[in-house]
Amino acid sequence: MARRSADILRDKSRYKSIAFTRKERMHLGVQGLLPYAVVTPDALVERAIRGLRALPTNIDRYMALSSLQERNEHVFYRTVIEHLEEVLPWIYTPTVGEACLKFSHIFREPKGFFITPDDKGRIGKILGNWPEKDIRVIVVTDGRRILGLGDLGANGMGIPVGKLALYSASAGIAPKHCLPVLIDVGTNNATLLEDPLYIGYPRRRVTGARYFALVDEFIRAAQKRYPGVLIQFEDFLTPDAYALLNIYRDRVLCFNDDIQGTAAVVLAGVLAATRVIEKPLPELRIMFLGAGSAATGIADLMVSALVEEGLSAEEARRRLWFVDVKGLVTKSRTDLMSHNLPYAHDHPPLGFVEAIDALKPQVLIGATGVAGTFTREVVEHMSAMNERPVVFALSNPTANAECTAQQAYEWSNGRVIFASGSPFGTVTHGGHEFRPGQGNNVYVFPGIGLGAIASRATRIPDAFFLAAARTLAGLVTPQDLDRGSLYPPLQDIRRISLEIATSVASAAYKLKLARGRRPKNLKGAIARLMYEP
Repeated sequence: MARRSADILRDKSRYKSIAFTRKERMHLGVQGLLPYAVVTPDALVERAIRGLRALPTNIDRYMALSSLQERNEHVFYRTVIEHLEEVLPWIYTPTVGEACLKFSHIFREPKGFFITPDDKGRIGKILGNWPEKDIRVIVVTDGRRILGLGDLGANGMGIPVGKLALYSASAGIAPKHCLPVLIDVGTNNATLLEDPLYIGYPRRRVTGARYFALVDEFIRAAQKRYPGVLIQFEDFLTPDAYALLNIYRDRVLCFNDDIQGTAAVVLAGVLAATRVIEKPLPELRIMFLGAGSAATGIADLMVSALVEEGLSAEEARRRLWFVDVKGLVTKSRTDLMSHNLPYAHDHPPLGFVEAIDALKPQVLIGATGVAGTFTREVVEHMSAMNERPVVFALSNPTANAECTAQQAYEWSNGRVIFASGSPFGTVTHGGHEFRPGQGNNVYVFPGIGLGAIASRATRIPDAFFLAAARTLAGLVTPQDLDRGSLYPPLQDIRRISLEIATSVASAAYKLKLARGRRPKNLKGAIARLMYEP
């Protein structure tokens, strides 16, 4: 009985702390192992959120939540769900960036699966060491481009752990069905390699054919052990991100959240903005500052959306312009990567502000990873040519945002329609209170994953992301727009995820990518799959 009692107290999926009733305590043999008080699950959540609020810093809150997740899964997820807008910045952006920087130093209990070059040839076998057998979602990173922070090696495990916590909280994918994976092929970060507390593979990165062979072995092993599993790629370096997506997108149920998830959430924001500026999507000119995987992924999905609106692919691309560190992306340049080439147009070379003046975009999207690149001059030039300029400062964490919400409203005299990748608080300008929306991928990736799993989809085409973007944009109310937000309240995320999952699953059945027969009540069937802590 003593062993059984100890097991109960250590089982995070069964442990209820002082919410165990007197009858349960006697039955389970934990009488005397808990204090006298018996409280409701609601009271445990209230105790948890009060404790979190009392902590001095967000990284302290991150660590407290991580500890709570390790010992009491139900209270952790109820706390996240019931206080999502408050808790989200603590468990994901921006705090997860700080957590990844310090990951080796704050490391406690491992929450994910680590694969190194030493495991080559036996990844399938060691996957059997993971205790859960019914895995439906894998989030995988190689730690090379964590947020805007660069190569963090094994410290990048904070990203898949955080993403999967959001899958469970936001879309009801039960925690036992989730597997965080880090393909640890080393790091080129000298600080980490010299750190005696670093937990990762202590070598410079494996690259080239050896790298791709290791990833391929993992993909094959995961598919064999967990048939139908969804694999979500996170925070890979741009060339590798595109290479892996191009290799597997038509063969495996997978997507890249940085490329495709970001694209869906930004497209949704732009679609919502068209209701404010009263100009349809095909009439917009959109300029990107930054030409990496996130920016070009957004552009690719926008091309698909514009083609659906009746434009040719070439006409659609002519609406989209890019500026990088060397200026306007044009056909005359010889330094472009393959994913940039479709957006290289015939035009004289120009700097950033010159390009704004020449091309007169209505929408400006920043995906640079560099703070302050949307200067006062940039916002004032956008405001001079647009009654309501649309500005997305997407880089995160918050310290890397192209501009702050306060700056955007101040420099545009309150006329900007602003969204960001990291959260900003309420801004008051000219007597009006603005609550800018955060273009957070959590709006879309959990719902897309849930829809794919519910329909047992065989792959994830652009149509799924278009369905997610249009559904999300349709959930933005006039009240949301009036307060300055291009997105619905995050607190409604489970309802949002269910709506997106339903539209994605519907697309899967329509495109004949689903296995099995469509339920009569698709939304109801998906809702019944959702984990309730």
